Amino acid sequence: MSLHKTIQSLFQSAVQNVVSHILDFTLRPGNDFTRNRKFPADKLISFLVTQGAASTRVEMLDFFGLDAAMPTSSAFRQQRAKLKPEALEDVFLSFNSSFFQLAPPQNHIADGYRCIAAGGSTVSFFSSRRFAADDYLVSEGHSSKGFYSLHINAFYDLDRNMYTGALLQPVHKKDEFRAFCSMADASRGPPSMKDIYIGDRGYCSYNNMAHIIENGQFFLFRTKDVLSKGLVGNFNLPKEGAFDKTVTVTLVRSHSRKIQIPDGNYRRFVGQAASFDYLEYGSDGTYTLSFRVVRLQLSDGSFECLVTNLPEEEFPPERLKTLYNARWAIETSFRDLKHTIGTANSYSKSPEYI
Repeated sequence: MSLHKTIQSLFQSAVQNVVSHILDFTLRPGNDFTRNRKFPADKLISFLVTQGAASTRVEMLDFFGLDAAMPTSSAFRQQRAKLKPEALEDVFLSFNSSFFQLAPPQNHIADGYRCIAAGGSTVSFFSSRRFAADDYLVSEGHSSKGFYSLHINAFYDLDRNMYTGALLQPVHKKDEFRAFCSMADASRGPPSMKDIYIGDRGYCSYNNMAHIIENGQFFLFRTKDVLSKGLVGNFNLPKEGAFDKTVTVTLVRSHSRKIQIPDGNYRRFVGQAASFDYLEYGSDGTYTLSFRVVRLQLSDGSFECLVTNLPEEEFPPERLKTLYNARWAIETSFRDLKHTIGTANSYSKSPEYI
């Protein structure tokens, strides 16, 4: 069977898996999707996933093969209102699980590891206060009446070119740190492989590092240079040239003098406004983590800093540079997702239907 036929079959199986217990994904279990309709649950889910950039009516004509007896746009909206968003999430996870069990990709960025890029992108849609909360409203910019936006947080498998996790947030409640931790904790890769989570400067935080370490995985984050006031700016590190140094940090959430810090460790206070899920604010506990700070010289003579818990013997600086550069694939994937596939074209004024 050809690859596209295999993918189509896996998708249909994922849809049928959800339909087999559709009561778990309806707003009124026992009432919704119980009658014989022109738009049953399986066709509704397939249509939601495959619709393109044209109007709903045109997309339905294409989906139903120009059938004169096809359901109306109103029937589509009524059926869509019965389905919980979790139904599509379950299809996504079920399809990914099946697809991952196919033959592994021919080329791995890092043998024995699954490389996951973390990224985010914003999608705008037309709406009004009747349908969407002000958390989605963006008033400045191109429209005097404003427009509405949501933020897509995603994980992207760089070897398979597929998304492995997603979390949507209102644009004014965007929290990439929290989204990263939630998706990382829920991520389940093959037991035989470790995950490497690769993120830009927006993902470099002690809390994100701790979540990855607690899950037994690896991280590779870009951070501000040692000459800046970023996370690594106050370490006793060289101020010029390239280097690869390991630092050990003991985190505290209290200024109590009773807290003892081991010799050689850096003491770092995590304030109340910052998230750290493994120490309660005001407690006398500590949390210690070690990571490498790697400063690389770029071709233009400038420098860039990476932080990672990957082993130095297996991942020397030049390999880390190549590994981090592979992260760019998630940025181009967002372009394809929004404009080629058509995510930028919404079919609803209600964010829960987007």
